Amino acid sequence: MAVSSAEFTKYPSNAMLPTRISFMNELANLADKVGVDIEHVRKGIGSDPRIGYSFLYAGTGYGGSCFPKDVQALVRTAAQFGQNLQVLQAVEAVNHRQKRVLVDKIIARYGENLAGKVFALWGLAFKPNTDDMRAAPSRVLIAELVRRGGRVQANDPVAMSEAQRCLALDLTPAELAAVSFHNQPMQALQGADALVIATEWKA
Repeated sequence: MAVSSAEFTKYPSNAMLPTRISFMNELANLADKVGVDIEHVRKGIGSDPRIGYSFLYAGTGYGGSCFPKDVQALVRTAAQFGQNLQVLQAVEAVNHRQKRVLVDKIIARYGENLAGKVFALWGLAFKPNTDDMRAAPSRVLIAELVRRGGRVQANDPVAMSEAQRCLALDLTPAELAAVSFHNQPMQALQGADALVIATEWKA
């Protein structure tokens, strides 16, 4: 393989995986509406050997450094050569919307004004087994909840220090005061109106 081909290969590899994630997230949102269990659907789709199970899990959207950056880089490269990568533009648009899905569910249950409501939040990192908060869906979720007057009681096995640093950049001091961090998951539940699980830690 030529060096240029090897360089090019890296971007589609890191764009194919978020494409699968966004596809499953759209299916999960539809499954909610039609009364279908997306987990059963995932197992059915993944059992096809042409597809497999990797990156077929629905969730709150992808984050981190590689997936967002490489999808955007591939779209920009195509634009420089007069090509419009519509599929990848849709992948990114779906991901931005997906980070608000839990917010929308909370608003549907409690209304737009969340003053006086307390939300326990389990999971802050963008994925399990890391403290990486780059483009983490929890950042969008927390910002939306506190700006509507809610309070957040958060727990994550390893990402709380990094979350505190990142949220200090995202939020005003008044908004940040509405977020507390708890060393134990059950501590975060004390007095909460609802539990929100944002990262699929094995625990």
